[in-house]
Amino acid sequence: MAVRHVVGAFEAAYGVVTVAGSDRREFVNDAVTNVVPSEDGEGTYALLLSPEGRVRTDMYVYEADGRLLCFTPPGQAGWLADEWDSRTFVQDVDVARASDEFAVFGVHGPKATEKVASVLNGAGTPAHPLTFVRGTMGDAGVTVIRNDGLAGEEGFEVVCAAGEAADVWETLLHHGNNATPFGYGTWETLTLEAGTPLFQTELDGQVPNVSGVRNGVDYEKGCFVGQETVARVENVGRPSRRLVGVALPGVADGDALPASGASVRVDGEDVGEVTRAAWSPHREAGIAFALVPYDATVDAVTVAVCDAASGGEATDGDVLDGGIVSLPFVEGSDRSARVPTYG
Repeated sequence: MAVRHVVGAFEAAYGVVTVAGSDRREFVNDAVTNVVPSEDGEGTYALLLSPEGRVRTDMYVYEADGRLLCFTPPGQAGWLADEWDSRTFVQDVDVARASDEFAVFGVHGPKATEKVASVLNGAGTPAHPLTFVRGTMGDAGVTVIRNDGLAGEEGFEVVCAAGEAADVWETLLHHGNNATPFGYGTWETLTLEAGTPLFQTELDGQVPNVSGVRNGVDYEKGCFVGQETVARVENVGRPSRRLVGVALPGVADGDALPASGASVRVDGEDVGEVTRAAWSPHREAGIAFALVPYDATVDAVTVAVCDAASGGEATDGDVLDGGIVSLPFVEGSDRSARVPTYG
């Protein structure tokens, strides 16, 4: 509620891969689905696909001081750095894992701009999504990135050296305008309310067209791995499934929620599955993401309540009435760039 009404801060769990050398942009550009930035201070959101066109990881790529900084989801930086390093060959490219070098803090809420401005010295807050400025907070050097609205609110990433993390965190919470600390569970709820697919739950192993993350793919750029599959689905105009929001109005705070993989049913027939569910404090109801057939036109569904440890089984009667609704679930001070879009 602090994030929805004022501002909150948390430690963002990114992995970091750096790519340096004169051929860095060409190297990364050939691998990912979006155009890699060429100007210092600019970034992009992109996907890395398998040959079959399925998402292996997503990432934010920034051009910074003659190297590319690639921010990945947790657990993805190690294999990515090793794989890219093994493919450099004769190109002037130096790939390294740098997760331990940096700390990244997210600042989100309708007062996020005022919060950051109250403690950032030497620069104004960046005006455009996925651009950044450099300055200081207290005695620590920081890079401040305006993000792309993942929580449905104005938001920034504050990047600093790992050794200065404690001082920057203290500054964000208690200096200038205060910010309320929150954790990753709250982040998952905020992003679900905002209609933001996350890698671990909605993107991993999916074709981008199914998850609807069109902001991560430039369909006119040069070849990247999996492009043929993605383009074929795009040209057909109808992927097999789509990601939708499901409202669960009968769920009260503390009630059991559907687990990942729980069945979505119409007239007793399974038509899809839940990817993520949460109690929404703003709506005072349960909400969920679900994958359903692309051409599904029904509004009313039932959703199984099951324990993930049981293999997704639900007993008779363990179902919730729900309905497919437009995303986002909550309208905030910004709109997530990842809200699923089709067609």
